[in-house]
Amino acid sequence: MKNLILITLSFLICMPAIAQRGRGYAPEPEIGIVEKLDEYLPDDIYLINTDGQRENLMSLLDKPTAIAIVYYRCPGICSPFMTSISEVVQRSDMELGKDFQILSISFDPTEGTTLSRSNQNSYHMLIDKEFDPDGWRFFTTDSLNSRKLTDAVGFRYKRQGLDFLHTSALILVTDDGKITRYLHGTYFLPIDLKLAVVETSQGKSGPSMSRLLSFCYSYDPAGQAYVFNVTRVAGSIILFFAVVIFLFLALKPKRKTTN
Repeated sequence: MKNLILITLSFLICMPAIAQRGRGYAPEPEIGIVEKLDEYLPDDIYLINTDGQRENLMSLLDKPTAIAIVYYRCPGICSPFMTSISEVVQRSDMELGKDFQILSISFDPTEGTTLSRSNQNSYHMLIDKEFDPDGWRFFTTDSLNSRKLTDAVGFRYKRQGLDFLHTSALILVTDDGKITRYLHGTYFLPIDLKLAVVETSQGKSGPSMSRLLSFCYSYDPAGQAYVFNVTRVAGSIILFFAVVIFLFLALKPKRKTTN
């Protein structure tokens, strides 16, 4: 019995490592985000600003930076995503442009400066307090640089007609281009952003609470929204209680029988 218990406990302890190793060999999702924590952005990615000028991405990174990969014509989650960014900037006690900056970058190479400029003006107007407008800049890019960026940060999307199926996340990088944090979804709390910015300024990386939420919620491309993943959560709960019951029965002392 003791050997059975030891084998069971060893299996439970090793399960996360096995799962982690398995993910390393698993095929990457067609739509979603594959986290590239502690990896560095290439130094040859070029963007086009709202004035039509070409700028090197690495040259823009002089402070903790949150990158939002979107496309400006998006009929789905991009609008609530960037609205949420403006709301968290509004509520945050950090100073945009000083403590951190945001770069919204369109991955659709067909979009130009007219769209990036109009989106910049629209979302800036949602912030009802004084801030440095250069703290949140909007960019477009060509197909080559779009692919370099999305590959570097693990952003996976699929074209569907004239639009794209994709998910959303704020991607935090240091001033030397190291990826430190992903804030998944379309809603952020000021404390989530502040913690990510502070740790990014210190060069620390790691998963955030939003990673746990992304386990419970899956992106539905058809509905262009995040939905509660009942199967995944229920399966985890059932597995947990099955292990608890098994250990209870295995460790329960047997009653001595009397003749």
